[in-house]
Amino acid sequence: MTISLVLATLGRDLEVADFLKSLLLQTYKNFEIIIIDQNRDGKIDAIVEQFADCFDLKHVKVDFTGNARARDYGIGLAKGRIIAFPDDDCTYDKEVLEKVVGEFGKRKNLSILVAGSYDFSSSRFSIGVNSRKARYFSRFRMMGVEFTQFFDRDRIDVQQFHLDHDFGIGSKYSGAEGFELLYRLLRAGGTAFYTPEIKIYHPDKDHYKLGTGRMLMYSTGIGAYIRKFANQHDVFILYYIVRKMFIAPILKMILALVLLNPKRLAYSFYNLVGIWRGFLEYGR
Repeated sequence: MTISLVLATLGRDLEVADFLKSLLLQTYKNFEIIIIDQNRDGKIDAIVEQFADCFDLKHVKVDFTGNARARDYGIGLAKGRIIAFPDDDCTYDKEVLEKVVGEFGKRKNLSILVAGSYDFSSSRFSIGVNSRKARYFSRFRMMGVEFTQFFDRDRIDVQQFHLDHDFGIGSKYSGAEGFELLYRLLRAGGTAFYTPEIKIYHPDKDHYKLGTGRMLMYSTGIGAYIRKFANQHDVFILYYIVRKMFIAPILKMILALVLLNPKRLAYSFYNLVGIWRGFLEYGR
């Protein structure tokens, strides 16, 4: 079973090298890496050249920007049955691909597999929705984040397998492209399973200590994708309207007040502001 890894990159070089090094260590070798290079300055040319003969590698330079658009472009080039979208600042544990193939092999109806995101540690989670417990999940409790998702093209609705170009870095709304795709595929009948035993490493950037600007930017995507499905009269999205736009951010702000933590309070407040901003702006 061939795995296609579609990596969209812009502005990073050493991180790309680290990811490619982690592929050298993979215990499962039947994979290809498709690098959609949005740099205009040849930033990663020398790095990619070092790995050109190490595995099946395609280096594709494009004249556009946008994470979602680049990943869609990579889907069109992919040969594998399994497709994933690693970030250009993540790395894989050496058994990631072997375990991915194993999970799809033993779970005959599985169409979407989600791994755990770890902060360069085998025990500490980083960004996305993670849990210590492996579980099947639905659109009411979506797990992971876009770079931890693996898709079996033989078991998903291929008409729905594309990224919405309004979402993601370089697009109108900077976040939530992975959750938008995941929600759409689950709504179309896909079966999804999450396991923390598959470990993908990524720096933790979902933390109030990093400031409020990032939260404000990315949370607009959450509000926008909620509005997108609300506009489609999807009654199930009411769950996320209640949870994401009212209950969760308000509870976080109350907790920050109780803990007398002004930075956490500001972070939670801008999360709420960003979600509502995206919700109100979507479709204008």
